[in-house]
Amino acid sequence: MDVKDILKEIKGNLLSLVGEKFEDLKSESKKDVQDFLDASKEKLERWTLFLASGAITADEYKWLIESQKDLVVLKGLYTAGVSKIKLGHLKNSILNTVVNTALGIVLNDNSADA
Repeated sequence: MDVKDILKEIKGNLLSLVGEKFEDLKSESKKDVQDFLDASKEKLERWTLFLASGAITADEYKWLIESQKDLVVLKGLYTAGVSKIKLGHLKNSILNTVVNTALGIVLNDNSADA
């Protein structure tokens, strides 16, 4: 399991998520996703490695990811007029997508090794 592949999968899933919700604002949403991933990359890599090695549990991983909520700024979408309520829901969806994608890959990979 390569962490870079997991991050690529996370990015693809996030772009799909925001693309579906804000199809008319693709460029803004793509930049917002990239900004979040850039700001969180180092921690995402470290925490995903910890998860894969069993050093942290799935619940601990989820808690760590959710601690990054303030880094999901979504400036482009906010500037484009998306309401704060919609952005709040989107932030939660983004964090859930990160957790679910990583857990799905890591847990499948670990069960294949067993």
